[in-house]
Amino acid sequence: MTTATATTAETVEELARTVVRERPPATTPTAELMGAWYDAGLAWVHFPRGLGGLEAPRMLQTAANRVLKEAGGPEPRTVNIIGYGIVAGTIVRYAPPELAARLLRPLATGEELWCQLFSEPGAGSDLAGLATRAVRDGDDWVVTGQKVWNSLAHLARWGILLARTDPDVPKHKGLTYFLVDMQSPGVEVRPLRQITGRAQFNEVFLEGVRIPDAMRLGDVGAGWAVSLSTLSDERVGLGDRVPARGAGSIGEALALWAARPDRQTPVLRDRLARLWLRSESHRLTVERAKVAAGHGVFGPEAAITKLVASELNQQVYEFCQELLGLEGTLYESYTSVLEDDDSPTPYQRKFLRSRAATIEGGTSEIQRNIVAERVLRLPADLRNDKNVPWRDVPRS
Repeated sequence: MTTATATTAETVEELARTVVRERPPATTPTAELMGAWYDAGLAWVHFPRGLGGLEAPRMLQTAANRVLKEAGGPEPRTVNIIGYGIVAGTIVRYAPPELAARLLRPLATGEELWCQLFSEPGAGSDLAGLATRAVRDGDDWVVTGQKVWNSLAHLARWGILLARTDPDVPKHKGLTYFLVDMQSPGVEVRPLRQITGRAQFNEVFLEGVRIPDAMRLGDVGAGWAVSLSTLSDERVGLGDRVPARGAGSIGEALALWAARPDRQTPVLRDRLARLWLRSESHRLTVERAKVAAGHGVFGPEAAITKLVASELNQQVYEFCQELLGLEGTLYESYTSVLEDDDSPTPYQRKFLRSRAATIEGGTSEIQRNIVAERVLRLPADLRNDKNVPWRDVPRS
């Protein structure tokens, strides 16, 4: 299969049709299907050739994914949600080519799941204040600390880890970025129960975990810059999950409206119309952003799409709850640990899950700061720890 001319929507679609024709999604194991998808350069079309890409404009990913979906295949991101949405881009930008090739294919197939080990009990929005330590020991680093809110860490084979390697410099300068094998001795994962009753999030304890220096991304002490690359991808991943016009969460709200004529009122009709307009405006904004980004990395503008998407998600399911009335108080179970799609109370579950949308991937307050400082060029927040060594910064 040649990919030499795959630079237009038509050629990308033809490549995608070839993959699903040779490996019908209905009868092909997901790992095999997504392996062929990766080998054809369709996992991330804007990535380098040989690493799951075609060096094509990233906006063409939509064309490839549409063919896969129409053939009955999965949305690629759902195969390895942290891997696709957060990790892969950083690996391509910072890992040596041999390491990137080793990691990206099993990431793309879902055979090796990933998690993110950034936030800590005392370092959430103030991520640079984290306390997990990594100390050099020959060719290894020895890591000790605690992470929290680590989605899917209980299933992950690999994690991206930000740790402090120099406590004697200001907090942003003493961080280093690692890839950690979650099966390493000293890694302990404890699931956290969510308001939905499911357990997707975790806390992770690291006690003397050894990480080879070869699994470091970027220079020692340059972890903040690498992490910003990851966080930008995360914001994009959370903000650009925009389905076709009238689909997704707003499509679910429209379906619920049609199914509940007894609950329809002029006030609710007006709210639904406004939500649809906001949803469509967001979809078009994301499409423009993809075109502007081309082959490159999204800039701080990604904070806008993440902010709008998370708040819109909450507002749509709040509308659904109001439309349901007393029925919205029903919920099937708070004990299941599976995040399934055939819940008998899907709107209620998604309403509860949406509460996390304005926290995960950076709170709405953080996104507004990014927009203010890096897009609008407004003065930055005052900080009293800017030039203070991390060791001397007061901590609770």
